[in-house]
Amino acid sequence: MIDRLLVLRRILTDAAADAVPERLAEALAAQYGLLRTELYLVDYRLAALVPIFGDHPRTHPGDPAWRCFDHQTAVQEKDVMFLPVSSRGERIGVLACEPAPGDPEAAGELIEVAVALAHELQAASDGTDRYQAVARTRRLTLAAEMQWELLPARSRSRPAFGLAGQLEPSYAVRGDSFDWADQDGRLSLSVLNGMGEGVSAALLTSLATFALRNARRGGISLDDQAALADQAIYAEHRGHAHVSALLLELDLTTGEVTVVDAGSPRLLLLRDGAVHEQKLRKEFPLGMFDETDYQVQSFRMEPGDRLMLASDGVYDAVTATGRYGDAALARFVRRTQSLAPLQAVRSLLGDLRAFVGDADLEDDAIAVCLDFHGM
Repeated sequence: MIDRLLVLRRILTDAAADAVPERLAEALAAQYGLLRTELYLVDYRLAALVPIFGDHPRTHPGDPAWRCFDHQTAVQEKDVMFLPVSSRGERIGVLACEPAPGDPEAAGELIEVAVALAHELQAASDGTDRYQAVARTRRLTLAAEMQWELLPARSRSRPAFGLAGQLEPSYAVRGDSFDWADQDGRLSLSVLNGMGEGVSAALLTSLATFALRNARRGGISLDDQAALADQAIYAEHRGHAHVSALLLELDLTTGEVTVVDAGSPRLLLLRDGAVHEQKLRKEFPLGMFDETDYQVQSFRMEPGDRLMLASDGVYDAVTATGRYGDAALARFVRRTQSLAPLQAVRSLLGDLRAFVGDADLEDDAIAVCLDFHGM
């Protein structure tokens, strides 16, 4: 008998980039007798699961599709099975299968199909705009389009760490961004905020991101990465524009963290249920002056620690009751300790929006959550 999983994987691999969901639905009907298949993609704000075939996004937190997405486990509601579509911790969406298979072996195979689908969607996205377009509940500004294209992923999960980041306002973000990569037992993370508004801020942050990637991929030290990015920005703008940045490297074996703090953001360390602000010596933003000499600082994370990075747009958001950073931030970070990193940043920015109420955020807000599990 031909292995059904092998058949499904070949169909996914051979499908045209923009036709993966249709070919999958046909194959699941033929191989498993499914009458209906729906793929939901999570939107940019992490607030809606948008269907590929249907017209009605799922937005209610208690919805079975959202329970599947949040807990990253199969959820059955009546005769529908919801499966997480995720790859290496990057949560892409949810696959709904109807009728739910009564055979445990078939149900296990469908879980593997959802994982294979996640990998194929990541590969297919380079050749089509379909999935990015579906995952939008409204149009992105040009600056936001540029910023989202910069991101490596929104979440990552490996045995040694968990990581997630989110931008707000998601559909109109300007100069805030983050970047990360793990290699040779080290995790590199940068959080950036280009000065200015609109496209000019997005262009500035793009320049900083690519300069840092170029330096990082050259294998040079963290302080020299900062120096080379600083020179690239200064050469282009001669000090008239700069980028606030925090560059961080985590040794996944020892937990040692090395940091260059060029003006952003705040670091909150959650350890054993208590939140402490990790104080760092701030240096000049990238590109403010010619040939700035950056210095590396260090501290240590222990297995079980959570590090929350919050930009000034989070910390300094203000209402009549005070600043969010003073009134609510540490308390809310403490409340996230049972949540996965992506849930934590989504919940934090949701709490920020509730804090400011009807008021617009005066600045971009970015939250990045890093959990260290140890090796």
